[in-house]
Amino acid sequence: MAITLNNGFQMPIIGLGVWRMEKKAIKDLIIESIKIGFRHFDCASDYKNEAEVGEALCEAIKTGLVTREELFITTNLWNTDHGHVVEACKHSLKKLQLDYLDLYLVHFPISIRHTGIGATGSPLDEDGVLDIETNISLETTWHAMEDLVSMGLVRSIGISNYDIFLTRDCLAYSKIKPAVNQIETHPYFQRESLVKFCQKHGICVTAHTPLGGADANTKRFGTVSCLDDPILKGIAEKYKKTVAQIVLRWGIQRNTVVIPKTSKSERLKENFKVLEFELAKEDMDVIQAIDKNYRSNIQPAKFWGIDLYA
Repeated sequence: MAITLNNGFQMPIIGLGVWRMEKKAIKDLIIESIKIGFRHFDCASDYKNEAEVGEALCEAIKTGLVTREELFITTNLWNTDHGHVVEACKHSLKKLQLDYLDLYLVHFPISIRHTGIGATGSPLDEDGVLDIETNISLETTWHAMEDLVSMGLVRSIGISNYDIFLTRDCLAYSKIKPAVNQIETHPYFQRESLVKFCQKHGICVTAHTPLGGADANTKRFGTVSCLDDPILKGIAEKYKKTVAQIVLRWGIQRNTVVIPKTSKSERLKENFKVLEFELAKEDMDVIQAIDKNYRSNIQPAKFWGIDLYA
């Protein structure tokens, strides 16, 4: 099951995110996920595990488990490399052992002090606040992203963590429109206006943190997980599915791509099985009503000394 992007390429509607995935576990997990049926893998330079992902993909291709053409590989431009887009992309390609990317995203709509290609830190100034660059615009970054397409390094380009207004601006100055906007969205943070705006203008929405971060964000940020919601638990009982399966299926039926992360074999199988059932409209409506406008991934405010979303 796939979504057709605005440039004609197909993007599998469910993928595997590799954020916070232990390096030593990546190879086995990716090989197993490919055997289950996953073809879409969401990476980022900032996750610091592109090399391990690349080793797994290389082995899967060499052994005939899958062909490169069957895979859809995404990675992200980190904030420190906005002035070095081509070099950063080539660096990621080398680590991933690929000749091209299916999708390359601007990870955050912010440029910060360059610290070297592949050095994905978040440098702070003397006041302990993120050291933001003021001489590189998002428009400049986007035009450099467009160059990657003409160079054959990337098939599709997109944005990540952009709100409606930044997305609108990107549409205005782009020669190649963004194919994707990857954002946090889940039942507690539905962002209906942003999702509909993107879809209206031909931009596919990918849901990162599609399960609301679950236990990982609860431990990391102290946020509440939608997987504990009694309404969602009731719907899960009705369909004899897990709450996570209900949440992922809800995301798919919104026509958003979902990229859940898991390090557990049984969860990989459960997540992929969301393609095997469908939620009734009345249950989709019930889930829509539990929106709390509640962001669970609050990394910028916690680590950067600023709230990027304020």
